[in-house]
Parts: sequence; C-alpha cells; structure tokens
Amino acid sequence: MSALTDILLAPDVRPFAVAAAIMMALGGIELLAMLVGFSIGEVFGKEVAVDVDHGNGLGGLFLWINAGRLPLLILIILALGVFSIAGFFLQGLAHGVGISVPASIAALAAAAGSLPVIRVTSRGIARIIPRDETYVVDEADFVGHVAEVSIGPLDQGLPGRVRLKDVFGNWHSLVARASPESTPLPVGASVLLVDRDAKSFIAISAPADLIAQQRSDRA
Repeated sequence: MSALTDILLAPDVRPFAVAAAIMMALGGIELLAMLVGFSIGEVFGKEVAVDVDHGNGLGGLFLWINAGRLPLLILIILALGVFSIAGFFLQGLAHGVGISVPASIAALAAAAGSLPVIRVTSRGIARIIPRDETYVVDEADFVGHVAEVSIGPLDQGLPGRVRLKDVFGNWHSLVARASPESTPLPVGASVLLVDRDAKSFIAISAPADLIAQQRSDRA
C-alpha cells in the first residue's frame, strides 16, 4: 500500500494523479446525485456550445473532440480519465527504460496523445447516451406520450427522470415528477406525461390501453 502511495504521489506523475482524483470525485458525486433524482450536469448546463467563427482555433478543437454532442460533465470526466491513463502509461514506459520525464513535458505529451482518444471515445458515447434535446423534436411535443421511469420514484419531492423514444427512434431522458393527484411512480413504471412546467414534466400512471398500444407500436 505504501509503495502504491509513493508511486501516486511521485512528482513526475502528480498531474495525472490529481486528474484521476478529480475524475473520481466528479463521477462519485454525480452518481450519488442521480440516486436522488438530481444531476450536477443540470446545474452547469447539459451541453456546451462552441463558437468557431472567425477561425477560433480553440473552438475548433472543442468541436473536434465532440463538445456539444454529449453532456459537458461527461466530456470533462472522460477527458480527465484519458489524460490520467495516458500520463501514467507514458511515465511507466519511461521508468521501464530507466529515464525520467519531467512532469510538465509528460503532461503536454499526454494531453496531445489524449485528444484523438477523447474524440473517438466521446463520439461512441454520444451515440448511446440519451439526450434531453434534439434539433428535430420540441420537448413540448412529449406531453401526451408514454414514458418509463428511469430514476425515481416520481413523487412530490425531488424530481426524477423518465425515458422515451421519439418518432425518429431517438431516446430522450427527461426530468419529471408525479402529478399531485398521483401516487408515487416507481422505477420501471410506465407513465403518461400530462403536462410540463418550467422545471419538469408532470406524470401520472399510464392507462393500460396506452401501454398496450405502445408495446404494439414497438413490435
């Protein structure tokens, strides 16, 4: 244990150890927050918009790594993780051949090597995670649709989340809470989105005929 601690606290790997610690802290806090129907990503903005007009090189770089195609928090956690792994791998190779690379040079090399990996990985993640919005569907159109509770239960406390598929086959994850007249709606329950306020959708238990129709449409 002491040897591992010494390695992690060594000056030449300190930037990568710090990046790994921040990544685990952000991931752990977000996981705990989601268990109570909350999301840090909702506070800091779901996605990042990048302006690449007038030859903005930094904006072009952000777009190149797919910023804006997936939630900003996920992109940050991914970037920290890839940077940390690349740094430890680089310094491990250096130690294996008996040389020492200064932390600043190793960090620059790890950052440069991480960019292509972040680009490929973020593109794959963007294809599988549900998105809250799309350019072709207005969220207001989801009122009247049947969804499934993914984070809950939905009640009058903290909002949870429901997921549904739009007419284009895209999955959406939406903030929702139960109607005041509804009983708590557990995870996995089929719900009908009956209204929407400034913060979330309002849901009730979905009628059996709508559930049957939804299953028929998916068949």
